[in-house]
This record gives sequence, C-alpha cells and structure tokens, in this order.
Amino acid sequence: MTNRRFLFLLSSARSDGNTQSMARAAAAGLADSVAQDWCDLTKAKLPAFEDLRHGARYGPLSPQMAALAERTLQASDIVFVAPLYWYGLPAPAKLYLDHWSHWMRLPDLDFKARMSGKRAWLIMAHAGSSDAEIAPARDGLRLATAYLGMCWGGALLADANAPGDWQKDPQAQSTAAQFFAA
Repeated sequence: MTNRRFLFLLSSARSDGNTQSMARAAAAGLADSVAQDWCDLTKAKLPAFEDLRHGARYGPLSPQMAALAERTLQASDIVFVAPLYWYGLPAPAKLYLDHWSHWMRLPDLDFKARMSGKRAWLIMAHAGSSDAEIAPARDGLRLATAYLGMCWGGALLADANAPGDWQKDPQAQSTAAQFFAA
C-alpha cells in the first residue's frame, strides 16, 4: 500500500485518558502525507453482535455498520487505542472485532481478502500490570488480526493509572514519538 491511512479506534470509557493521549503523541510522529481517521467506538453505539454462522444467514449491513466497515477497509493501518480492562480489551473494541465475523460472511464485501496485508497496532495504558496480565488482550488481538492475514505492527504500552500518568514516563514518551516509524 503506497498511500497509508491510519484508522484509530478509541475504546476507553475515559475520554482523553492516558491511552488516547499516548495515541495522539504517536500519531504526531506520522508524516503529514499519512491520512488519519479517528473513530470513537464508545460513541458509535454499535449494535449487539448476533452469531448467525450456523443456521440463519447474515443480512446486509445497516448504513452505520456499512460506513464503519468501509472506514476499516480504507485503512492501511488499524490502531486499537484500548486500555487494559480486566485483562482484556474494552467492550467497544471487542464488539467491533465481533462484527468482523459478520463482515467476513458478506461476499460483496470480500472483507477477509481485503484485510490481508494491512497492519494492526495496539496502544494500551495499564495500571501496574505484568506482561502475563497484559498478554491475553495483546495476544488475542494479535491472533485475531493474524487470522485475517494482517501484519502485527506492535504494542505501545505504558504503566499509567491516574490521568496524565503516562507523561511522567520519559521512556513511554520517547517510544510513542517513534512508535509508527518502526
């Protein structure tokens, strides 16, 4: 993909928290020629996901879901901006991923083939969590995106609990500034 387009998927229950602040710092390091699309999944009011793989068939997407699917397909890079909640991704991020099951079953969308080769990233604040505690969220996302043939860009992690905590960590700030350059 020559024209890079980053889709940032915000999924924190705290607006403008550490994770979103980290994402904004990382995005500031992108070249001006790189398009950025910011989508707040907490405000998207995604419908509940119903698994219809065995039996009934999936119907067409609602206009809202078609627009989200198209934003996803237009991106070269998909960035999950997702703080660690109970050792997993926040509910809006997980619900978004669940809808991929529907999108994959729409022949006209050709979702799985069109996702192949895109790059997935994770930006995550956590509160003193060990690597073993972070692993379920990070590795689950990495495996889900690998299923579609996506490349794993990496995870930007910072130990940050109270608002602004991540900015007290010079290593995290330095890593954020160069995160997408790797």
